[in-house]
Amino acid sequence: MIRSLRPALLAVSLFAGLGLSSVACAQSPVAHNDPIEPINRGFFAVNEALDTVIFKPVATVWNTVLPQPVRASVSNVFGNLDDVFIGANHLLQGRGKDAMTDFSRVLINSTVGLAGLIDVASTQNLPKGEGDFGQTLGVWGAEPGFYMVLPLLGPSTARDTVGRAARVVSDPRYYLADAWYYSLTGLEFVQIKADNVDNANLIDTSSLDKYAFTRNLYLQRRAAVVQSGREAAGAR
Repeated sequence: MIRSLRPALLAVSLFAGLGLSSVACAQSPVAHNDPIEPINRGFFAVNEALDTVIFKPVATVWNTVLPQPVRASVSNVFGNLDDVFIGANHLLQGRGKDAMTDFSRVLINSTVGLAGLIDVASTQNLPKGEGDFGQTLGVWGAEPGFYMVLPLLGPSTARDTVGRAARVVSDPRYYLADAWYYSLTGLEFVQIKADNVDNANLIDTSSLDKYAFTRNLYLQRRAAVVQSGREAAGAR
């Protein structure tokens, strides 16, 4: 029963993202395209409450109890899997040289790095890249669409929501049994939260309107990521 919800939830997010993208593409670009701000603020408030009550305490315990080498190894394993998707997106963007670097990282870290536990590749002049399907859609010319706040996942856009859905269904974990899927996904979620505790605390203390600050930071960051992808693709 629980497993059957996965395709339905992904379909809803995918078609919602496609619909919002088609509307946004017909509009003139505006700063902070946030026409559903009241709804977004509602989801933002729920996410903030969950962070305060559950996720930040768990992340704090994670960072306190586990030694740094263990935390780094967990991060490296998920980062190694992520390199596969980064390489695939670099290929889709026409960035063959960057893709070769990404796949070389996977090969080295999966073997010499003991299944990704150790990031050996970064010491061999193979830096970690950055890429996802949301960026790829942007490189292909898709507009970001409306700003959205997703439950649990946080800031997004219509374009990035489509990219997230594509990433999930192409991830081998999606097809595992429920116990494995939710355990691995939950572990990665906690690891990401733990890695970003300091950043989250900085935002908490540096903004009177955390929603607006987070939105602006996210949109600026994603615009920079897409622009860097376009420039890199154009240079090939």
